[in-house]
Amino acid sequence: MTPDAHDRAAPHPEDTAPEPGSGAASGSGAPSGAAADNPYARTRRTGPFVVVVVSGEIDMASAGSLAEHLTAAATGAAPPDVLVDLRHVVFFDCSGLRVLCRAEATARSRGGRLRLVSDQPRIHRLLRAAGLLGRFPPLPD
Repeated sequence: MTPDAHDRAAPHPEDTAPEPGSGAASGSGAPSGAAADNPYARTRRTGPFVVVVVSGEIDMASAGSLAEHLTAAATGAAPPDVLVDLRHVVFFDCSGLRVLCRAEATARSRGGRLRLVSDQPRIHRLLRAAGLLGRFPPLPD
């Protein structure tokens, strides 16, 4: 079984639609409720882009918080044009990569795109090691 097939086989908390009023980011790309209190990601609209600014440590414990914002951004506008700003991330592991891949696939399936903004060599090394540098060529700013 390929890693992608394995990901599709198991249910994931970030795949479930948020309940109305549960605090997940709204479809407009602007955070509301509990998502506004999310210490790992902030979402804003800048021109035609939905920008998700990520900060802190993204690992298994915090990836779900990032997924809230990315899911809302990738499903909000049609077609979505999402920029994920990783310049303020101090740690990023495969849990974060998984969330990025799922959000990028969602955006692409809706005729949109998801791109990364990163000037950090360690993020570039992680993408290269995971074989994702071609899928996510980081923009410098």
